Parts: sequence; structure tokens; C-alpha cells
Amino acid sequence: MRRATTDHTTRTRRATRAAAAATLLIGAGALAGGCSNAGEGALTGAGLGALVGMGLGALSGNMGEGAAAGALIGGAGGAILGDQNERTERNARRPREQHVYHHYPSAPPVEDDW
Repeated sequence: MRRATTDHTTRTRRATRAAAAATLLIGAGALAGGCSNAGEGALTGAGLGALVGMGLGALSGNMGEGAAAGALIGGAGGAILGDQNERTERNARRPREQHVYHHYPSAPPVEDDW
């Protein structure tokens, strides 16, 4: 009976290590590529979130639930970051307005004849 428990523990550890390694590799690739809009950010975030959630869920025996939660949280976060990246890039390309201040001479004082 002890051998079956050891085999299960060994398989669980191997699966967790494999999920962690895959998460690191995909995360490094995603960071290198970046996301330039909300759609790309949501997809990248959902993928990375699912992998991280799967890895964390594997530790507690709920790999599927962890992947689903990670995908939802990662997708929302990725969409927000992607949208902010797009706005920042758009503002950087927009020409800046130059403010010109006009200083007009003041009018001469008006004399009252009353």
C-alpha cells in the first residue's frame, strides 16, 4: 500500500514541475512579445493565467478549477494592461500642441468727463 502512495506523490510532483516549467517558458515568451491592445492582452493574460492556475491547482488537486480561475483573472488583467499599452502608444505618436501665449498691451485708462 505504501508503494502506491509514493507513486502518486512522485507523479504529482513531476506534473507540478512540468507545469511550472511550461509556465516560465510561456511567460518569458509573452513578456518578450508584449501586448499592444486589449484583445492581445486578454488572450495572453488568459493563457498565462490558465497555466499559473493549473500549476497552483495541481498542488491542491484541483487543476481544472485553478486553470479556469487563472484564465478569468489573467484575461481581465491582460485586457486592462493591453488597453493601457495601446493608449500610451497612441498618445506618444500624437503631435503635441504648442501653447502660444499672447501678451497684449493694456488699454489706456479711460477718463471720465462727467
